[in-house]
Amino acid sequence: MSSTAESVPAAGHERLWSVDDHLADILAAVHPLDPIELQLPDAQGCVLVEDVTVPVALPPFDNSSMDGYAVRTADVAGATDEFPAVLTVIGDVAAGSGALPEVGPGQAARIMTGAPLPPGAEAVVPVEWTDGGAGGAAATAMRPAGAGGEGASGEVRVFRSAEARAHVRSRGSDVRAGDLALEAGTVLGPPQIGLLAAIGRGSVRVRPRPRVVVLSTGSELIQPGEELAEGQIYDSNSFALTAAARDAGAIAYRVGAVTDDADTLRATIEDQLIRADMVVTTGGVSVGAYDVVKEALSSVGDEDEPGGGVDFRKLAMQPGKPQGFGSIGPEHTPLLALPGNPVSSYVSFELFVRPAIRALMGREDVHRPVVRATLAAGKTLSSPAGRRQFLRGTYDAEEGMITPVGGSGSHLIAALAHADALIVIPEESVSVEPGTEVDVVLIG
Repeated sequence: MSSTAESVPAAGHERLWSVDDHLADILAAVHPLDPIELQLPDAQGCVLVEDVTVPVALPPFDNSSMDGYAVRTADVAGATDEFPAVLTVIGDVAAGSGALPEVGPGQAARIMTGAPLPPGAEAVVPVEWTDGGAGGAAATAMRPAGAGGEGASGEVRVFRSAEARAHVRSRGSDVRAGDLALEAGTVLGPPQIGLLAAIGRGSVRVRPRPRVVVLSTGSELIQPGEELAEGQIYDSNSFALTAAARDAGAIAYRVGAVTDDADTLRATIEDQLIRADMVVTTGGVSVGAYDVVKEALSSVGDEDEPGGGVDFRKLAMQPGKPQGFGSIGPEHTPLLALPGNPVSSYVSFELFVRPAIRALMGREDVHRPVVRATLAAGKTLSSPAGRRQFLRGTYDAEEGMITPVGGSGSHLIAALAHADALIVIPEESVSVEPGTEVDVVLIG
């Protein structure tokens, strides 16, 4: 899955990859997962791969939008408080009713919201326009069925007239049989799931949410909640990246931190491949003596896939210069190896892993939104020559302003927690003055 001739460096020099080339290499190698049939509760967040047409009209029958009385319009024409129309109540029509009474001249049927309009009736008058069958002034609510013989029988006084089809939801007024309900490519959120259920679909064909395994490396890492010993730090990367993978739409599995041992790391990754559509590691990709991801995976290849294995690269970016990408295992599972500093790993996830996850899902919108904003800073921002720098910031959409948060250090995770955007300083810029317009990647 790694690049071939293009990634070969010139003699004596190691290629410095651009952010765009590295991302393009990843997206060229990551293909949408094969479609499967899923039950509606499991299809949330997935991408539909087929057009869904409506098998039956929705609503499937004329029904009442109010609690009230189903009437003939001629019988209530000219009705007023002083001269109400007096109608004979012939029964109740509740939601789900089967056999329906037929409303004849001078008659009314008490009807509940969602109940089918009985034959002969042309409109519904809300109960508030009547005396509710109790005599006297206008009612405020429908009386319970069988309450003292009132309501479902006897007489009802109607104080207002009604036009034909008043308070009636017509059959097919939402969608008609044969209409396109949802088109292929639709991301299934709660409203779409509700529509599918409403038209009777219990399952749909979708691209599944990818399963992403996240693991961090480092003998110094321990789990939150444990007691820190000398030289130890808490493993934050695997928690942050697992949450980020879920936010991107994946089913994410976090693996506890792996010690700095190449054999242990290789075995751990191999064990995880059975449940992985993608593996993300963090740490161990630089040039240190204990950079085990590089040691463990540099020689791992896909025997039957030319160009397989994991390629470790240096990118013209800050933070996140060291990166790894390739495929491993018999299923050629994509693996993205990110640097270990917390900000470096998170920025790298946003730029490279999130688009790859969404490509696996078959999403068209794989990238975060990018906007132009005016830099609101108290001083000039510096940037290394030839590197694309990503600084944390807070974005004010109303004012169109972006304010830096924290410094440029790749370990400053507290600042990252307060940021909702990344400020992009391009490779050709070594400084940016306050008031300058910059690109901003919205991550919040």
